[in-house]
Amino acid sequence: MMKIDVLSIFPEMFAGVFGHSILNKAAEKKAVEYNLVNFREYADNKHKTVDDYPYGGGAGMVLKPQPIFDAVADLQEKAAGKSPRIILLCPQGERYTQQKAEELAREDHLIFICGHYEGYDERIRKYLITDEISIGDYVLTGGELGAMVVIDSVVRLLPGVLGSEESHIQDSFSTGLLEHPHYTRPADFRGMTVPDVLLSGNHRLIEEWRMKETLRRTFVRRPDLLEDAELTDEQQKWLREIAKQHE
Repeated sequence: MMKIDVLSIFPEMFAGVFGHSILNKAAEKKAVEYNLVNFREYADNKHKTVDDYPYGGGAGMVLKPQPIFDAVADLQEKAAGKSPRIILLCPQGERYTQQKAEELAREDHLIFICGHYEGYDERIRKYLITDEISIGDYVLTGGELGAMVVIDSVVRLLPGVLGSEESHIQDSFSTGLLEHPHYTRPADFRGMTVPDVLLSGNHRLIEEWRMKETLRRTFVRRPDLLEDAELTDEQQKWLREIAKQHE
């Protein structure tokens, strides 16, 4: 079972996310255990302050190292096992990808640190964490929403969480390409019809159609993903045909 600790001064933000849908079902299935920690409780001053003015001046407040270092040390001592991955949510971090989600899903213990205010004391970044993650090139009020995104993407990959193990294998980015279109009943909805091949029952043709549409969607929306894609000779032929169609 994976253990996920979340350090935040607003842990109540996670109640709705962890208590519903796949994340809740994962906990019920004992695939994951969540632990919310208000690191304000580790502050060593009577006012329980966790931030202070930056040395050298400047706008905003900076999170102090002491509460976060002590909170992480306490969690590691209680775990008494393999060293966890300690993840800092930060706009300066590594751009988050499906491959990173798959990497984290192989771990036993993850600790997420959600900051607020202007930033972190640099010693947190330099001496404590193992990973810095950014979910995009924009700035949020705090790291909580970013942590929710990362946790959701990781937990759904854990064994037994989704109804079918194939559910995530064909997800966009899991294969390095964007996923093909999906259709369901009715076959004709207000004159908008499902492609005939999907109704044919011919599984070989269906798989071929799906692969072509995967290549088409990736070519149109994210051509950069094709640069490193490992394609068969036949897939490369299909891609050339798709490129001609979109000239």
